[in-house]
Amino acid sequence: MNQNIPLSNRLKLIADYLPQGANFADIGSDHAYLPAYVCLRDKTARAIAGEVNQGPLESAKKTIQLHQLKERIDVRLGDGLAVLKEGEAQQIVIAGMGGSLITSILEKNPVIAKSAGRIIAQPNVDARAVRQWLNQNDFILIAEEIVDEQGHIYEILVADRNTGVSSPYNDNQQIKDKQLLLGPYLLNEKNNAFIKKWTLEEANLKRIISQMQQAKQLNHEKISAFQTELHWIKEELHHEETNT
Repeated sequence: MNQNIPLSNRLKLIADYLPQGANFADIGSDHAYLPAYVCLRDKTARAIAGEVNQGPLESAKKTIQLHQLKERIDVRLGDGLAVLKEGEAQQIVIAGMGGSLITSILEKNPVIAKSAGRIIAQPNVDARAVRQWLNQNDFILIAEEIVDEQGHIYEILVADRNTGVSSPYNDNQQIKDKQLLLGPYLLNEKNNAFIKKWTLEEANLKRIISQMQQAKQLNHEKISAFQTELHWIKEELHHEETNT
């Protein structure tokens, strides 16, 4: 059996947040590398690899056949969480797509989403949308990671349902809005990937605001919202600079 799974660092981080004996679904599994990696590492783990397109589904089947995991990984064709029955997966992983798409996948089948004990999401962009959905649907964010991998920056969000753990968000709405954008745990750590991401975002927001201010019809509400976000980013970056 070939145990060499070509797994990225971000997916290895996700795997570390799956408990021993995990019974999880990987939605948008592509080659099913994550389920294969987890099941080879943990003989008690089981997985469902969901894929919406036939091509990646066939790739997933090949990976599972190669590693002799057909008894423990079920490959299913379907749209998002529609591949699952309620309560079938104790953990749900949705990785490698935009935050708005992840949110829409969760929103399409909220009963199935809420029947899982843990959701691990890795949005490529707009992690705020995912944080907001989790917060509004009784999932408590318990951990976050931000990694720089081959020039791309990825955020990983881990949230549990009904754990009794207190929310990481501040009661003050303005502070909470800032935490939803930047990440409550990531704000505490502020590693190099965090600094890199928000330095780039700062430059991007400045450019967007400048362009909007030159428009013939000004969208004052949107400009104000972007200026608030820019203020939050500057606040954290300058705070970091003064402490280095």
